[in-house]
Amino acid sequence: RQVRLRIGAGTAKPGPAIGQALGPLGLNMAEFCKQFNDVTKDFEKEVPVPVKLSAYSNRSFTFSVQTPPTSWFLKRCSNLKKGSGRPGHEIVGSVHVKQVY
Repeated sequence: RQVRLRIGAGTAKPGPAIGQALGPLGLNMAEFCKQFNDVTKDFEKEVPVPVKLSAYSNRSFTFSVQTPPTSWFLKRCSNLKKGSGRPGHEIVGSVHVKQVY
C-alpha cells in the first residue's frame, strides 16, 4: 500500500500528522522519522518535501523523497507567506527571471 505525505525536511517527529497516515498501516513512526530525518539532513530546514511511502504486509516500508513543490519556490522568491485566494483572478506577487536562475 502506498501513502503520500508532505513533511518538513529534517523535522519529522512522531505526532498526529504522521501518526494518522502510518498508524493504520502498523508502521513504526519513530523509525520512519529517524530514517526521514537522516535522508533530509542536508536539506534546508522546514522545506515541505513530498514523500511516497510504500508499506508492506510484514510491517516494513520504503520511501522516496521528491523535490519540493514549485509553488513553495515561487512563494519563497516573491517573499509571500500565502498564495492567492483566487488563482487566475488575483495577482499577489511577481517573480523576475533573474530570481529563478
